[in-house]
Amino acid sequence: MNLNVPGARLHYEVRGAGPLLVIVGSPMAAAEFTAIAHAMATDRTVVTLDPRGYGASGLDDPDSPSTPDIRADDVVAILDELGAETADVFGSSGGAVTGLALVTNHPGRVGMLIAHEPPLLELLPDAVAQRAATDSIIATFHRDGPGPAWGAFMVNAGFEPGDGPPPGPEPTASEMARQLAESARFFDHDLPSTTRYVPDAESLRESTTRVVIGLGETSARLLTAATSRAASSLLGAQLAMFPGGHGGFMEAPGAFADRLREVLAQPINTA
Repeated sequence: MNLNVPGARLHYEVRGAGPLLVIVGSPMAAAEFTAIAHAMATDRTVVTLDPRGYGASGLDDPDSPSTPDIRADDVVAILDELGAETADVFGSSGGAVTGLALVTNHPGRVGMLIAHEPPLLELLPDAVAQRAATDSIIATFHRDGPGPAWGAFMVNAGFEPGDGPPPGPEPTASEMARQLAESARFFDHDLPSTTRYVPDAESLRESTTRVVIGLGETSARLLTAATSRAASSLLGAQLAMFPGGHGGFMEAPGAFADRLREVLAQPINTA
């Protein structure tokens, strides 16, 4: 399905039946959430989407800004299109930051938010150094291209060399052009605005939305382990452990879905 919004055309997918669950990534698009969406669709209506500038979600201006607030507005536009007053939201990585902006800017639209490993670098004691590292990664992209920049990004995030999916077939010319455009989108717009986002702690604490911070069981060495714990402390929110690491929903979607259902069903303040 497609929806026109200011400055973009959003692509989103709907599957299953039951209470509404929106799964949000950034920069991950709907395709990366296919397995967990199918696993959850047995008892949920699941919405996944391509963030503006990724996948099939086109932009009027490729250099237009991207912020957690803009991405949150896009989620609300989809909810409005579906006639949904509220939904539960699972946000991964940058999508977790989108979820926090969604709860803050659109009170009452989210029943429960599970923010899985939000990369909120401003919450860390070495935030100034992390900001400089982000600037260096962006400079690497402009100087050396996407390959070295993604390598520097992964190292700074705490991943080991060789982590990530195995290389696939050689991309076509059109696929390479799309990958370059999406890399530019990420490094020039999404990465700085997402990592420098500071949650409105007072607003989130007072919200009627239940906020849970998710953390992968094998993510201890990652930067997002520290940011997740910092966000849980700042917001007074439950820290819930999930199977796998930063992409646990891809590593073991069945087990991840079982845990996601458990957390969605837990009463407030349950560990």
